[in-house]
Amino acid sequence: MSTQSKPIKPAQLTPLAAALAGALGGCFSNAVVYPLDVAKTRIQASSDKGKGRRADTSMLPVLLKILKEEGLVGWYRGFAATMLNTFSMQYAYFFFYSFVRGTYIKRIVAKLPPGSKIPALSTAAELALGALAGALAQVFTIPVSVIATRQQVGRQPASPSPATDEAAAEPTDDSFLGVAREIVREEGVAGLWLGIKPGLVLTVNPAITYGMFERVKSVLLLAQLKADPLAGDKLTPGKNFVVGALSKTLATVVTYPYIFAKVRIQARSADAEEGEGLPPPPGPHHGAGAKPHAGAIAILAKVLKKKGVTGWYQGMSAQIIKAVLSQALLFMSKDQFEQWALAIIVQFARLAR
Repeated sequence: MSTQSKPIKPAQLTPLAAALAGALGGCFSNAVVYPLDVAKTRIQASSDKGKGRRADTSMLPVLLKILKEEGLVGWYRGFAATMLNTFSMQYAYFFFYSFVRGTYIKRIVAKLPPGSKIPALSTAAELALGALAGALAQVFTIPVSVIATRQQVGRQPASPSPATDEAAAEPTDDSFLGVAREIVREEGVAGLWLGIKPGLVLTVNPAITYGMFERVKSVLLLAQLKADPLAGDKLTPGKNFVVGALSKTLATVVTYPYIFAKVRIQARSADAEEGEGLPPPPGPHHGAGAKPHAGAIAILAKVLKKKGVTGWYQGMSAQIIKAVLSQALLFMSKDQFEQWALAIIVQFARLAR
């Protein structure tokens, strides 16, 4: 068996097995660091409250503030919705990634002479396949992401007025279905797809992450086999952690301004600050409380004017800490979850007989 083809792991698993492994691993890694996820979302969605009152942009103060004001439950606000979003997004991404990558490799193999080694995919091919898989996953899963973001941010205090006093008197439903109904009531069904445009742009994030991971992993495996032919075709958990952390850090730095804008769009925090003075979007408004939406470009332009380029990176350290730890845990446990996924599928196959 050729050692050249072994690093191409997704081609050795069915799309279903790879998707299940990715989804289980994604839920595990995100559950471990979930309080950090809540804190980074609050930081990204926050804005200055006025002169002398700047928003908290460090993770530890935000975590302590949430704990003081909301208790331990505040650290896990929106946990169920986020886990559903993580599972569905990871499942969809890994399914589409495995499917399109496997199909692409089969087309390459079909053109090769019998017995030829399968060449490693180029970085450009890895990025293109990852971006396509990410775009398909975004379209199907972004409504859950919008609901999860609203739950994590929570109810934001508004300036006192008769309208807000009347709204405050009404009981609020912060459950998954309650938030979904509120979004549809105020903004129509399209409100569940808020942030889809920056979301599609951000498909390059996992593409960069997984593309770089596969390339670096292939290089390390080749060096490992040259140094010790009996070393095997898998990296140690420690090496997987380091490679995963470096890959995710690079992807986060490159794409962060759009990550920042997407959170503000989905949380509607942009409407109070960046959306002021914007003309209403074309088409009818849904609900009496509907407001004009600020797009990603408008948000970034106003932040640039007000705070400079550094404003685009508000909360990036929190994003990197959370994303790197989560992604590195996912890569470190990837092989184990692939084995569990195969075992689950085999068990279900036996029960189905």
